[in-house]
Amino acid sequence: MKCPTPAATILTLAALALLAPRADAGNDALRTLDDASLRAAAAATFPEYLELLSLPNDSAVAADIQRNAAWLEAAFARRGFRTRLLPNGGKPLVLAEHSGNRGGRRTVLFYLHFDGQPVVPEQWAQKNPFRPVVKKRGADGAWREVGTEELLRPGFDPDLRVFARSSADDKGPIAMLLAAFDLLRSRKLEPRFDVKVLLDSEEEVGSPGMAAVVATNGALLSADALVIHDGPVHPGGRPTIVFGNRGDVPVTLTVFGPRTPLHSGHYGNWVPNPAMRLSALLASMKGDDGRVAVAGWYDRTKLTDADRTLLAAVPDDEAAMRRRLGIAEAEKVGATYQEALQFPSLNVRGLSSAATGSKVANVLPHQAVAELDLRTTPEADAEVLVALLRTHVEKQGWHLVDGEPTDEERGLFPKLARLTAGRAGKAARQPYDSTVGRWATAALETAFAGAGGDVRPVRIRMMGGTVPTHEIVTPLGLPFVIVPLVNADNNQHSFDENLRMGNFVSGMRATLGLLLTDYGD
Repeated sequence: MKCPTPAATILTLAALALLAPRADAGNDALRTLDDASLRAAAAATFPEYLELLSLPNDSAVAADIQRNAAWLEAAFARRGFRTRLLPNGGKPLVLAEHSGNRGGRRTVLFYLHFDGQPVVPEQWAQKNPFRPVVKKRGADGAWREVGTEELLRPGFDPDLRVFARSSADDKGPIAMLLAAFDLLRSRKLEPRFDVKVLLDSEEEVGSPGMAAVVATNGALLSADALVIHDGPVHPGGRPTIVFGNRGDVPVTLTVFGPRTPLHSGHYGNWVPNPAMRLSALLASMKGDDGRVAVAGWYDRTKLTDADRTLLAAVPDDEAAMRRRLGIAEAEKVGATYQEALQFPSLNVRGLSSAATGSKVANVLPHQAVAELDLRTTPEADAEVLVALLRTHVEKQGWHLVDGEPTDEERGLFPKLARLTAGRAGKAARQPYDSTVGRWATAALETAFAGAGGDVRPVRIRMMGGTVPTHEIVTPLGLPFVIVPLVNADNNQHSFDENLRMGNFVSGMRATLGLLLTDYGD
């Protein structure tokens, strides 16, 4: 796909600047953000957005990360930002700074990430996940590719979608931020505070270098507040503010059987099958109602009546969610979807033993492996949950080893297993009535006041996914809020990831609302 060059984009923006009406600063400017002006500014930025999506960004490939970082550094520099690359083991982060003309202003740090999940190209309904395509849904519900020119006209259809890896998670919000600054410049406006933008290169693998980057560059990253643009808006489409996120720790559980795979005819009924035993062990961890049966798992999470009232106020259509997901009923961890997300979870994200499909053989496997995903909360962190899980496994009669079992261990213990935990991402949460929460709520209320319909911000206590809030918030001492911008059905982390273009426009509106609202009490 050929896209106009950045120079062509700048010329288009210059033309837009001549046509765009001028507005006063602050709230008056927000009230003049009509949909047509937002769409025109978005369309002018789409060529750069498509160009950014064409850059592979698996964080395991340092050369690809470096190309993305260089592209982003140049894109922010064209908009008047001071930029620099922050070293991170060959996978640099990008820091961009935009200062106003007045001294003594507050500073807000915006966090986004430009790396993406790995891709399996054959799973995608397009030739290459890094060759973005524009699609429109037909009357039959099927997606059909349309020409890029439909996207580049100022009056584009808001239901068009761009399909590509990271179209939504998280290059879409980066492009929205660039477009927002383009519109500010065209109207000779500037943000109401100094802006710093930190672009992460390894978010999808847990940001392993973030703590060191923050420790080394604490002065550069200093700010009064942190805004994280990640995750989807509420499925109802209303502007959304999230006050926290769960953490995550991966756990590998291996159950050992005989030293080598055995003939299933000769040894079945005599040698214990590790796959069957692992299945039984996993079944002991959760009941049919979906509640984790590990002793003490939920004990540390306490919700007040006020918490439950706020959680119940989130306008989730759970019947529609079940229909969309294809399930008859939900697990019974919480009374509502939002309440369920406040508790730690235990999920099986992968299972393996012997082989399936064309490679299956009549063997009794020598081991079985379960990859677990534990979502943590501020009250129940990774250390607590892993310890509870180890105790549970041992109570089921299993002897845990650190490595491969020795001959002596094989002779002494009928049940042998290994449980190893990976690097943990920590949970974090802010109170609803914090300064940053009140500011974000007021900014979105003002920005969407003229957008039509019910546009009151949806306030979510804690989302289920994980972002590296703790690694930034704790060492820098920053209050934070998460402001998602992309459509809820974006297929992030999966194949056919996409961004709805109407959400690009509403994301610009939300971003401008933040930029044009004074921060502070």
